[in-house]
Amino acid sequence: MTNYLSREIAPRLERALKVLPVVVLSGLRQAGKSTLLQNEAAIVGGRAYRSLDDFGTLAMAQANPESLLTGASILDEVQRCPELLVAIKKSVDEERRPGRYVLSGSANLALLGHVSETLAGRAAYFTLHPMTRREIQGQTKKPPFITTFLKSSDASSGKAAPIAEQEVLTGGLPPVCLGSADSASEWLRGYVQTYVERDVRQFSRITDLVSFRTLAQMAALRTGQVLAISSLANDAKLNAVTARRYLSLLETSFLIRRLPPFLKNRSSRLVKSPKLYFTDSGLAAHLAGICTLAPGRDDLCRGALFETYTAQNLTALLEAHLPDAQMSYWQEQGRQEVDFVIEEGRRIYAIEVKAATRWTEKDLSGLRTFIDRTPECDKAILAYNGEEIVKLGEKLWAVPIGTLIS
Repeated sequence: MTNYLSREIAPRLERALKVLPVVVLSGLRQAGKSTLLQNEAAIVGGRAYRSLDDFGTLAMAQANPESLLTGASILDEVQRCPELLVAIKKSVDEERRPGRYVLSGSANLALLGHVSETLAGRAAYFTLHPMTRREIQGQTKKPPFITTFLKSSDASSGKAAPIAEQEVLTGGLPPVCLGSADSASEWLRGYVQTYVERDVRQFSRITDLVSFRTLAQMAALRTGQVLAISSLANDAKLNAVTARRYLSLLETSFLIRRLPPFLKNRSSRLVKSPKLYFTDSGLAAHLAGICTLAPGRDDLCRGALFETYTAQNLTALLEAHLPDAQMSYWQEQGRQEVDFVIEEGRRIYAIEVKAATRWTEKDLSGLRTFIDRTPECDKAILAYNGEEIVKLGEKLWAVPIGTLIS
């Protein structure tokens, strides 16, 4: 417990437990859900912790689910026993008291229909993302830069250290980014094998695991790109229907996420397909077979992985600190693009990510076009891998990636 690093989402979980009878925490396998639920004092709060990964507990849940529901409980990996959810619903309906149950699982319980239907109106859903840079560095006590900067009229000066390439290749899965795995590559190899052999078989009837893994690798090579399912299916030698099903499974188990397009401005040539992102840059690099991000080796992959790393940090920060904010991307066909558009209420912010330590006027063209097309845009940020914050115009800033996600 002394080595536990607090997670960004913990205060939101604590607040939800004071209001609703059930709180559901889901997320990518090995993202740290069990560790959080056993170490955050306000969440533990005298609740008995039980994991359905334990065979005896699973057998008990299947045979007599009510036996696990005496008193307040934390029930981990509940996707392994859907029958337990019916018992929880009955128990909550008999005594609707806040903070009774904390449920956790490695499948997206909000996407699994029978779960959301069973607990409708009784549960709040949260996602634990891979560890943020702030969490890894133990800096979650202070407000994140992005929440203060987006609402301020200016930005503080100062320097930030550039993001090291190894940080991007490592990602945010705790056994890798905290260095507890003897070999990151060996651990990730075993992780993928476990996911394919165990989780895929558990969530879906897939007989051709080789094709599924091939599609996952093809998807990793496309992280940060607009999703073209027909092209992805062709490269994986699958039909489009099967490719869609496999992508849905990857999304349900939190390996990927689809970022929707921003469509609220005057352009008539907007791209309307979602963008594909792996939820962890280290896992994406491993599946794509990328071992180095040295400039000039493969600048497309380098840029995409820096963008993926920024996306996973921003996603976690927004969910924890600006839960009503929505993130999307903007792109005109064959013209300009902006990697991330954040909407919070009536405020709109644009962020373009560059892996380089310097920028050119060409790097700013997408942001300038977006500002012109979107008068509601409050700030536009070029996130680059440099050291200093620079104001470039009335609404335009250059901000180090290290500062943006600090």
